[in-house]
Amino acid sequence: MTDSETAAWIGETFTSDAGWNHLETLVDIGNRMAGQSGEREALAATRNAFAAAGCRDARIEEFEIQGWVRGDASVETPHGPQECIALPRSPAGETSGELVDVGAGLPDDFREAELDGKIALVSTTVPDWYDRFVHRREKYYHAVEAGAAGFVFHNHVEGCLPPTGSVGTGDAPIGEIPAVGVSREVGARLARRATGEQVSLTVDCETPEATSGNATAVLGSDTDEELLVTSHADAHDIAEGAMDNGAGTATIVEIATALSRRAEELETKVRFVAFGAEEVGLVGSTVESDRVDHDQIKAVVNADSNVFGRTLRVTTHGFDELGAAARRVADRFDHPIEVVPDHVPHSDHWPFVRHGVPGYMINGKTEGRGRGYGHTFADTFEKLEARNLREQAILLTALVADLAREDVTIDPREESEIADELEAAGQAEGMKITGDWPY
Repeated sequence: MTDSETAAWIGETFTSDAGWNHLETLVDIGNRMAGQSGEREALAATRNAFAAAGCRDARIEEFEIQGWVRGDASVETPHGPQECIALPRSPAGETSGELVDVGAGLPDDFREAELDGKIALVSTTVPDWYDRFVHRREKYYHAVEAGAAGFVFHNHVEGCLPPTGSVGTGDAPIGEIPAVGVSREVGARLARRATGEQVSLTVDCETPEATSGNATAVLGSDTDEELLVTSHADAHDIAEGAMDNGAGTATIVEIATALSRRAEELETKVRFVAFGAEEVGLVGSTVESDRVDHDQIKAVVNADSNVFGRTLRVTTHGFDELGAAARRVADRFDHPIEVVPDHVPHSDHWPFVRHGVPGYMINGKTEGRGRGYGHTFADTFEKLEARNLREQAILLTALVADLAREDVTIDPREESEIADELEAAGQAEGMKITGDWPY
């Protein structure tokens, strides 16, 4: 590609509205909860956006899931009711018990607490000194294992924002004990005034059988080997899901738009997939991973929550060639990309990576731990910037084009190597208790 041709596609991408308009379409749908009508609308809109970008074979592949529909929830204390929301896939029911503040909910916190028949109050964050992130579901199942009767998950972010997020496992999609989210402010009030006192939790919900799907389309050569460029189209029902993950889906639409102008250059098939039902256990990506031949997947480039932070963070899961490709792009454009070799077993790359398939988790670099505004009412459109989306789409388009070259090889990894690294990093314990340990 000549310098003038390079400048042309970069300029076209930086002035394109395809991704930003798609983001606006997604957030304006409203509730995109897995298995509900808004998710189906989002998948259809994304399929159509792939087709409009110039992709071929744009379609939706449906699959059945365990549905969950929100009703009312309550936390009652001797000092009156406290505002809360149910955590998705909490069972319906009412429970009560003594409130126990388990702090950050680290594994040792649960081992030291007496929780049998009691209500666990747990923070969304972990201390800066702790060497790994502890996922919500891990905290929930530590509480279940300790005999807790209920689970109260309080945000660490200010602003009266109760967090949401799914509980349950792949084998048992509906959790074992009622679970609710409360704001940082309500959590502090509960810890100060209700610790050691009797509190009651009530969750009302419906759990129908439901249908989700994956929106997919193709660009480039018709090779057996393919490069997957992915995101998830679903979102939690309480917010617009702009950052998580309208942004990622808008980004891959923009990448598709940019690459369609260069499709003849792609020496490897590039397949775009917007997964459904990510927020309830990576269901769509697991369905796809179970369906495909892993030996024919060159790499997975998964965008999830990337636009909120301006600088891209690419987590490479120990695949050195993926790190090298990201650094080539960063050097070419003289633009920062943070490369992290760690494992992140919590988004749609993981059902592939856990089998040794090369894969990135791509998000935006932000300060602090946790999701920020993600999984709250505050995950809204106006917090994102078109500039960030366009800049990131340019970098990721260049990355995908680089990976699609025939002379770029990416060796798969042995599952045993990945398992050993998860054990060494302390991540295996949490994955085992949540039923996510595949080894």
